[in-house]
Amino acid sequence: MKLNWPLMENNIVREDLNKLIEFLKGDNILTQSKNVIEFEKEWSEWLGVKYSVFVNSGASANIITIAALRHLYGGGEIIVPALTWVSDISSVLLNGFKPVFVDINPRNLAMDEEQVLCKIGKSTRAVFLTHVLGFNGLSRRLIDELEKRNIPLIEDVCESHGATFQNRKLGSIGMISNFSFYYAHHMSTIEGGMVCTNDEKLYQVLRMLRSHGMVRESTSKEIKQEYMDKNPELNPDFIFAYPGYNVRSTELNAVIGRNQLKRLDDNNKKRVKNFRLFLDNLDSSKYRTDFDTEGSVNYAFTLVLKEANNEFCQRVMKALVDANVEFRRGTSGGGNQLRQPYLRQYLSENEYTKYPKVDHIHFYGFYIGNYPGLPEQKILELCNMLNSIE
Repeated sequence: MKLNWPLMENNIVREDLNKLIEFLKGDNILTQSKNVIEFEKEWSEWLGVKYSVFVNSGASANIITIAALRHLYGGGEIIVPALTWVSDISSVLLNGFKPVFVDINPRNLAMDEEQVLCKIGKSTRAVFLTHVLGFNGLSRRLIDELEKRNIPLIEDVCESHGATFQNRKLGSIGMISNFSFYYAHHMSTIEGGMVCTNDEKLYQVLRMLRSHGMVRESTSKEIKQEYMDKNPELNPDFIFAYPGYNVRSTELNAVIGRNQLKRLDDNNKKRVKNFRLFLDNLDSSKYRTDFDTEGSVNYAFTLVLKEANNEFCQRVMKALVDANVEFRRGTSGGGNQLRQPYLRQYLSENEYTKYPKVDHIHFYGFYIGNYPGLPEQKILELCNMLNSIE
């Protein structure tokens, strides 16, 4: 049986391309301009935040977020998950912070909150939490404790557009949040990302960091005047406040993003329905089906073997390959980040063995694409195939 199931399908549709063609026929600026500004406004309104900064990738969103944190509040430690995408950890390292790792909660694949709270110390500058594969990773207790201890929460929502916690969209709860619009995510600008916050000071720094650290990118007249007064010998158009980056996106990406945003909520409803159908029909004696789906919007079917069984795991992978079902082992980011060569050079030997829950995902966890156009019958056929494996 061939299911012919890619990780993502039709995430950029003819309607998006027609909108882009229409834009290209006009006499328009192609680099960052009016559509970027409008996309930022529309995204902020959808999310429920004051400010958004559109960049060229979710990874760029990560790096300017952590750079802004460093410039405003100094260095130290950032608590990070062992299961996340590489750019979350690399942004911490590249900005001179020390990553402090915690294991996962198997029911939502996010950081174990008990470990987070235990590892907060005098040098902790932030908790950088990843909402993995559409799950909500927050609890009331975690939010309240971080506020009580004055520890900023950074939300990585690159994989969880539209997911909620207590009826608030993820990404509107922490001090700052990051989104990715990569092709395989809930919505796409081909490549792209967004940084979101309600903090005006952070917003101004993020705008400058996005564009070489240039002061002219700030929307604050006061900030511009302050730098001009302190640096009268410099051309006001070329004052660089920070050692910044060039992570701007383009009008082309923003045009696609604005059109995609119109469909996001409806597409997410279909994803929620698909995921529920998948979990309800999966054999709970072989696979985990007890995920905490409250508020989740999953762009992938999370397939986790209940037991650590290498032989069974090999049979599952062979069945998926034979059915032409694309999958990723290790789920988000390839599993246990502490096993990756880029990171092991910073850690003590065998540090990766101290995180058994994420290690189970590393070896026995997978994800399979969940997109709006999936027929119900195809989902049921996948479940029947997986359930039949002995």
